[in-house]
This record gives sequence, C-alpha cells and structure tokens, in this order.
Amino acid sequence: MEEYNLTVVTEFILLGITDRPELQAPLFALFLIIYAISVLGNLGMIVLTQVDSRLQTPMYFFLRHLALTDLGYSTAVGPKMLTNFVTAQNIISYYGCATQLAFLAALVGSELFILSAMSYDRYVAICNPLLYTVIMSQRVCWMLVAIPYLYCTSVSLLFTIKIFTLPFCGQNVIRDFYCDSLPLMSLACSNTRDIEVIILIFSSFDFISSLLIILVSYLLIFIIILRMNSVEGRHKAFSTCGYHLTVVTVFYATLMFMYMQPTNSHSTDSDNVASIFYTLIIPMLNPLIYSLRNKDVKYVLQRTWVKVCIIFSQRLLHAGSAVERGLA
Repeated sequence: MEEYNLTVVTEFILLGITDRPELQAPLFALFLIIYAISVLGNLGMIVLTQVDSRLQTPMYFFLRHLALTDLGYSTAVGPKMLTNFVTAQNIISYYGCATQLAFLAALVGSELFILSAMSYDRYVAICNPLLYTVIMSQRVCWMLVAIPYLYCTSVSLLFTIKIFTLPFCGQNVIRDFYCDSLPLMSLACSNTRDIEVIILIFSSFDFISSLLIILVSYLLIFIIILRMNSVEGRHKAFSTCGYHLTVVTVFYATLMFMYMQPTNSHSTDSDNVASIFYTLIIPMLNPLIYSLRNKDVKYVLQRTWVKVCIIFSQRLLHAGSAVERGLA
C-alpha cells in the first residue's frame, strides 16, 4: 500500500445521473432550467435585500446569506453536472474534485447554522419584541454568520485534506454526479476509519446543534403564541415563521434521508434523487418560498418590476422619438 502516492489518480470519472443516451438531452434541458431559476432567484434575493430600505432588518440579512449559500453550493455542483450531459466522458480533475468537495461541505454546513440563526431571530422578534433591535444588533448579526462561515470553512478544509491525502491506487470511478465524501472514501485503498470518525463527529455536531437551536427556538415561540389572546396576533406570528419552517423541514429531512439511513438500504436511484433535491431543487425552492409567502418581498418585487417596466417604456419612447426625428 505504501508505494502509492497522490500522483496515481489525476482525475475522476463521475457516473452521473443516468447512462441512457435518450435521456441526456431532456435531463440537460430540465436541470438547466432549474439551475437558471435558482441563480436568478437567489441573485435577485441577494440584490433586493441589499438595496431596498424596507428589507434592511436582521431577518432579511440572514435571508441574504441563506441565498448566498444556496447560490454557492448549487453553483459548485450545477455547471459541472450540466457539462457532463453534453460531453462524452464525465471527467473531473483531481483538484477540481477537491475544490468541489471543499465548497460543498463549507456551504452546506454554513446553511445549517444560518437556518438556526434565522430561527433565533424569529424567537427574539416574537418573544422579546421590545428588545429586538438591541439584541439583534448589526454586530450580533454579523457574528452569527461570520463564525459559522469561518468554522465550516476550517472543517471543510480538514475533511478535504484528509480525504485527498488518502491513496486511491488507480480507482477513480465515483458513483455519483459530484464529488462527495462517502463515494470518495470508498475508492481509497487504505484504512479510512480515522477520517470517517472525524466526519461523523463534526457532521453530527453541526446537524444536532443547529437542529437543537431551531427546535428550542420554535418551542418557545409556540408557547408564546398559544398565550396570545389576539387571533390576529397568532396568525401574524405563525405566518412569519411559516416559510422558515418550510425551508428547515425540507432541508433537514433531505439530509437525514441521505446520510442517516442504513448503508444496506441505499440505492443509486434514491441517492441520486436525494442529491439532486438538496444540491439543485432546494436552492431553487428557497427564494420562491420566501418571495411568494412574504408580503414585504412581494411588495418590493412588484415595485421593482413596475420601475423596470417604466424605465423600459421610457427608453422605447425615446428611441421611437429619435427614429421619427431622423426620418423627418
């Protein structure tokens, strides 16, 4: 085993989603549309929450970072997957695979803690409304996203370095459409127990701690809501939390399905569906959920659309006037 080194494998072959040629073109078109919607939706959310004065609150600050992580990890996977639909061989370079794994692990981990920060923000807004602006100051908000970013980046680099210092001994076929830790470790020809334990410890901590914050926050929120005498107040509180709970439920349920089921119950098809869901579908759904169910975001979108239409019509009128003057 010791005679192998990192130069043995210089690239990996991704098995992709399907090996049926007749499905390549339809799937390419489908996932191109999904990725385009995801990019436009998340970029739009980032821009709106950055520039519009109505959306300069802690809730939309966290929403902007949620959109940023969604855009990041869908872009880490999406373009390469689309490229593989139109190329003869689904090849990714050794360092390209390492980069993809590092970005994916860092951004998915960060999203867990951003979702938990959003639940804490809702807890403070509903349970301590008078102290909301004091508790959720700009400094606190930045700490709640900066610390997870730094922590998850460090953990991601640890995972990536440990995995890519393993000897692969010429085995380079990854049974997935992107580089993930479990398929990569299955290719190693040395003992992977140490890295498996490290990944299990950090992943369990990230998942359980972030989920615990969310559950405790919403438990306290529901207690406060049930004590409210006003039906309108209850409805407003539930509607404020509804879209966040939807996003949390979908994201955590997908991760649980992927990584917490017994190894012998995994199948390539079900794993591919789950992987597609959390790397491409969820980043597309999140901005849609927040824009369709949030009155402030809908109002800003409508106002922005009206402004764009007015500017466009004015430019058309100016262009028409210039043409008329030229003809005269």
